[in-house]
Amino acid sequence: MAKPNYQFEKRQRDLAKKRKQEEKRLQKLSEKAAAEGGSADATEAPSDDSSAAETRPDDETTPGA
Repeated sequence: MAKPNYQFEKRQRDLAKKRKQEEKRLQKLSEKAAAEGGSADATEAPSDDSSAAETRPDDETTPGA
């Protein structure tokens, strides 16, 4: 029977936690910008950040690292 890979599981939990924190940060940023009346600017900036955040976990989970 294979041994559990605790380091991998912890890394996945940490990545999920970071993703969730980033989503909350972007949500607050867009809400703040909408309250100030700059909702058009707020929708552009988070889309760039969120796409970059989504690609990072895939790169870091490559085997052999």
